[in-house]
Amino acid sequence: MLNINSLQFSYGSDAPNYDFSLQVNAGEILGISGKSGSGKSTLLDLIAGFLRPHSGEIQLDQTDITALKTEDRPISILFQKDNVFEHLSAQKNVELGLDEPKGAGALLAQVDLNGFEKNICAELSGGQQQRVALARTLGRNRPILLLDEPFSALDDQTADEMRQLVRELVTQKGWHTILVSHHQKDLTELATRQLSLSEGKLKAI
Repeated sequence: MLNINSLQFSYGSDAPNYDFSLQVNAGEILGISGKSGSGKSTLLDLIAGFLRPHSGEIQLDQTDITALKTEDRPISILFQKDNVFEHLSAQKNVELGLDEPKGAGALLAQVDLNGFEKNICAELSGGQQQRVALARTLGRNRPILLLDEPFSALDDQTADEMRQLVRELVTQKGWHTILVSHHQKDLTELATRQLSLSEGKLKAI
């Protein structure tokens, strides 16, 4: 289980005081909604280690990971865009996320990109680039998955396909997943539970 225990943070004296507490089970997708600027990305940045909390802790299966550097945390992240190095091939992008650079072709095949190994990512569509990023996430197979508006830049059909693929992978791999989105369809179709973020605090929906 992923436990966020009273994780407190503020950008300054005139900024909101955030106080985050939540739990995510293995294989669960927790959806978080809120207005722009409510702190959704701040929460993900704290979990990923891009920001350091003033107090509180992050535990995975009762192991405290709060002090770990970003690169040492058992986390994968899928953003809305800028998930790939566009000058590199799909295969090279996937290999960057692997501990051992083998099996990139099989991972691309799992996200329906069989035969695209040598394609430069700049030549791929937005949906195909997201699939490359998802293949890299699959190869990393880290127990915590953070999704930050990952389908917002996609057309409806591609977004539907990506949602289904993410749902299947989270269930199969048992990832502890947090989805931040302002699209209700993302939350309705993916989230096991939903929380709203307002005034620096999370509330159950």
